[in-house]
Amino acid sequence: MKKVLVIGGGAGGIMAAITAARSGAAVTLWERNDRLGKKLAITGKGRCNVTNAGTTDDIIKNLTGNGRFMYSALNTFNNEDTMAFFEEIGVPLKVERGRRVFPVSDKASDVVKALEKELARQKVRVAYNHRASGLLTAEGRISGAVCNQGSFDFDAVILATGGCTYKGTGSSGDGYQLAKSVGHTITPILPSLVPLVAADPWIGELAGLSLRNSKIELYNPKGKKLASDFGEMLFTHFGLSGPCILSLSDTAARFWLKKPDQKLFVKIDLKPALSAEQLDDRIQRDFQKYSRKIFANSLGDLLPKSLIPVVIKLSAINPETPVNQITREQRQTLLKLLKEFPVTLSGTRPLNEGIVTAGGVCVKEVNPKTFESKIMPGLYIVGELLDVHGFTGGYNLQAAWSCGYAAGEAAASL
Repeated sequence: MKKVLVIGGGAGGIMAAITAARSGAAVTLWERNDRLGKKLAITGKGRCNVTNAGTTDDIIKNLTGNGRFMYSALNTFNNEDTMAFFEEIGVPLKVERGRRVFPVSDKASDVVKALEKELARQKVRVAYNHRASGLLTAEGRISGAVCNQGSFDFDAVILATGGCTYKGTGSSGDGYQLAKSVGHTITPILPSLVPLVAADPWIGELAGLSLRNSKIELYNPKGKKLASDFGEMLFTHFGLSGPCILSLSDTAARFWLKKPDQKLFVKIDLKPALSAEQLDDRIQRDFQKYSRKIFANSLGDLLPKSLIPVVIKLSAINPETPVNQITREQRQTLLKLLKEFPVTLSGTRPLNEGIVTAGGVCVKEVNPKTFESKIMPGLYIVGELLDVHGFTGGYNLQAAWSCGYAAGEAAASL
């Protein structure tokens, strides 16, 4: 029997261990924590969005970081295979809005427990509190690994240590150093799906305000549009968060990697359901309705309460101005503000606050069919450790299941 070591008990590592064992290997899994799947247990706000029910092309499109590298793995073990796998090991699933797939119980803990049971069923030896510190090589290939418990010989090693976000779950970046020690290139590490920091002094006044249907566009300092999204966002005490912002954050982080001192801008369409002409008509109707009031008291039907003082401030219209004295020019200023509400961005929140890590082991150095290293035979690299990442919605986990499956199968058949 081939002796296979899996380093890391997250999504990719567990799938690799199960698959290698099912393929006839004697599998050992090293987990640095005292339990498996710590990050998996908090994904999807504790519900675990295990995959997405879209097509393979949809999944690749939403894996914005090197998605095409995953094409072969997704054809070998796709989202339908993932769903069948979880149903088989006792996790009934359901599909929700955006084709997100969750356990029927809405408990990520049920996913982790089912995976633990399957590891036991496949006789995988799980060694807790084992933190890898080195890789052993002999005659130009992997021969084992070193951890805090000693040195051990293996025929193949699967690195699945994760990225370096959510460090409390054990993702401290160890895998980057292990891969680098045998010659791999590590592309720049960035936070992805991360909140953004705003430079505007009034941003704290909007903390807690959530916008459900907004169009958000990201611009560089020269006014060139870099990306856009539509949906939910949240103002925070430091800046912006929520699904739309997280989707735009990867583009922003990559810009700041090259130009860290420059500002980016977003324009938020607060009324995307209305054209400029329709919104102007709406403003005029409200002004007519509140013609005897002052400007500060005329926007209650149009905007959330906390947004009104900021809009007034940015419009430069005196809040005490009687509504019936507001000029057409001032009304057009208000209109533009509502369709292009500006926020200045200065950076991302810290790396540890990113949902996933962008960057990692260069995919050009890894076989996309087996995930074996092209530099060090017998070493396999999977999951977030690779320079592969995507949007929220189950895409990142599907990438982990797919590459874990491919690596496990390949390592067992050495």
